[in-house]
Amino acid sequence: MKTCPNCSAEIENNFEICWNCCYSLTEERVIDFDNELDNPRKIDCLRCKTKLIYSGVFRFHEGTNLGIFGNFFELFVNKESFEIYICPKCGKAEFFVPLGQEETRFSPVSSPWTNC
Repeated sequence: MKTCPNCSAEIENNFEICWNCCYSLTEERVIDFDNELDNPRKIDCLRCKTKLIYSGVFRFHEGTNLGIFGNFFELFVNKESFEIYICPKCGKAEFFVPLGQEETRFSPVSSPWTNC
């Protein structure tokens, strides 16, 4: 284990960036990951309260191409896009609907318990 010279946190030998303060051992400075990717949200990990790192928008596809009509069946396949955020400390991944699509894709569910 290595020790971070900036915050004195323990760093595993195979990592070059401190998980606690983002200090780079190779560059000898604190790296600002907010400028690396266009991070639309500021979210903390629910488990360890560490700032989540934006990983990008990923597009998921359900199903496979079936036989000679594969492209035709693509019309009936569900496709979803999610923003993924990863915790650098515990490795948890969080999925979110991309900003601006929440209102158009999901409508509130009416339930007898909504007024409770």
